[in-house]
Amino acid sequence: MEDLLCVAAAVFQAWMFVVLFFIVLPAMFGLSLGVTGVYIQILVKILEWATIRIQRGRQDQPSVPVPLPTGIIERAGGSMEEEIGHLRRSQPLEAGDFALSDAMYFYKRGLESIVDDEVTQRFSSEELASWNLLTRTNQNFHYISLRLTIIWGLGVFVRYCVLFPLRITLAIIGLSWLVIGTTVVGFLPESSAKNWLSELVHLTCYRICARGLSATIHYHNKENRPQKGGICVANHTTPIDVVILANDGCYAMVGQVHGGLLGVIQRSMVRSCPHVWFERAEMKDRHAVTSRLRAHVAAKTKLPILIFPEGTCINNTSVMMFKKGSFEIGGTIYPVAIKYNPRFGDAFWNSSKYNMVSYLLRMMTSWAIVVNVWYLPPMTIQNDEDAAQFANRVKSAIADQGGLLDLAWDGGLKRGKVKDSYKEEQQKMYSSIIVGQNGTNPPETCSDTPQDQ
Repeated sequence: MEDLLCVAAAVFQAWMFVVLFFIVLPAMFGLSLGVTGVYIQILVKILEWATIRIQRGRQDQPSVPVPLPTGIIERAGGSMEEEIGHLRRSQPLEAGDFALSDAMYFYKRGLESIVDDEVTQRFSSEELASWNLLTRTNQNFHYISLRLTIIWGLGVFVRYCVLFPLRITLAIIGLSWLVIGTTVVGFLPESSAKNWLSELVHLTCYRICARGLSATIHYHNKENRPQKGGICVANHTTPIDVVILANDGCYAMVGQVHGGLLGVIQRSMVRSCPHVWFERAEMKDRHAVTSRLRAHVAAKTKLPILIFPEGTCINNTSVMMFKKGSFEIGGTIYPVAIKYNPRFGDAFWNSSKYNMVSYLLRMMTSWAIVVNVWYLPPMTIQNDEDAAQFANRVKSAIADQGGLLDLAWDGGLKRGKVKDSYKEEQQKMYSSIIVGQNGTNPPETCSDTPQDQ
């Protein structure tokens, strides 16, 4: 028994030595030994081989399932007025304010929504062009050939028996360092030295956590990085977005006060850095939230605020409506576009399907996190813009840079229904078409955009 304990202790010591000296210390200083890069290159070769083998299997075995395309139906572009006008071309109206063909427009749009709703499909995992040897799909590609089955089995062993324990170890080290470091720094008097130490603790913690996820992060246009006294806004795919961005600079976080382990981390962080945490009741008071954020921005020496205006996670294919509250604070907005490579793992957090623990377990058993981050030029509100129009302009810039779809829908539809105000807007649009058909001036359209709802 003593021999077994000695062997276990020796293995543990060797394990911690490797973790601390070959992973943690280089990560804390922002250095890389190149292991992750080699690992990603090997993964790419294996996934390319698996894709070729699956394609051959489809030729030899016609029964092998073929993945569905990303779009089930092809939608016609154009506005309501253009599409209804196209339907009415063959039967011009001499009198009357309604054409029976108008019903076909609403019938068509209704069927499109039932078959392939462009909103709810943003809250499910992104479809892949080829299998990545993970178990996210219900298509049993690993049964195509013996070699593919062996490779898949080895992948399961590596992910669960090697990578998972390593990542758990690094997560514990990183979070422990964050709690202990910020608590110690919090006892120091306010000074530039305290701010520097606080930023150092936060930066090293996030670097350790990112290294634990085998994260390969490519930052573009670093000259546009958010500056102190500004507001950083980004599209939101996963809670890991915070870790990805904070690897390249420190931010003041904004969020609701939590209990449990997350609450312990929040209380320790706020001791050393001016993060903005709100109580549940205070979060519902829009004016209280805005005033606290304005006070933070007014202090030009404080870290830039990091905000995700969508308010929920979207599946890495689109950017949905930005809440206008983040753009009413004032100050300079620093847009950031984040795009994950789904080939190495699904970064999207479907919070309605997985709790935080289940999601983190899925992340820690994926191959890696490969992501591109683009810093866009700073933006300020223009004289002829309101907060909603400004939010929409920033959202469009992020979507264009990240190669994402720009959708006007509210991400709150993930858990709620379409608001009556939006339905009324569509009704007013159709009413204006009918009134205009009679030769009278159309009524004023609803000034409320989805951003105002």
